Amino acid sequence: MSKKELLDELNKKMTECSQCILRSGCKNVVPGEGSVTAEIMFIGEGPGAKEDELGRPFVGAAGKFLAEMLASINLKREDVYIANVVKCRPPQNRDPLPEEVSACWPWLLQQIKIIDPKLIVTLGRHSMERFLPNQKISAIHGKAMRRNISELGPRVFYALYHPAAALYNGGMRGVLLEDFQKIPKVLKAIEKSNSTLIESEKKQEKLI
Repeated sequence: MSKKELLDELNKKMTECSQCILRSGCKNVVPGEGSVTAEIMFIGEGPGAKEDELGRPFVGAAGKFLAEMLASINLKREDVYIANVVKCRPPQNRDPLPEEVSACWPWLLQQIKIIDPKLIVTLGRHSMERFLPNQKISAIHGKAMRRNISELGPRVFYALYHPAAALYNGGMRGVLLEDFQKIPKVLKAIEKSNSTLIESEKKQEKLI
């Protein structure tokens, strides 16, 4: 099967999932969207009201800012893949509970395996903590880290604040835009360092 066929089949299974309480309270499951051959995969926390309504990720105000940041490095939504840690909207946009994140984790793992991006960009603290635990986003935002995830093997992660942060704190806008400008440099660094992938599952290093 092609990547598109595999992803379409996975998306169908996600829309039929009812493993946690979130499914009963949302309008639409939001699997993700974008290029199946994307070099960059963006992973946020979970759908908001607009995403729940349309069944698409990052289509509200935060999504508009994400599109603006992508344009700043000459990319469009169609060039990348965008997903979330949880696929259904938590009530009143509350933080997803650990059991809800755990229920969606296998779906996210399968998405990453199918798309096989060079770089995973985490958007916000909840996404970062899934892949780079015991870190503070204030300390590692704008830094690329290579880590060996047991289910995925060696992967490179780049932590960013969530685009929504800029909606509530004007000072974050400049920070996000500055961090975003480093993404092309990170991709080039990945290409140069593929021959030195770290084998230790728990070890992680700053890439740039």
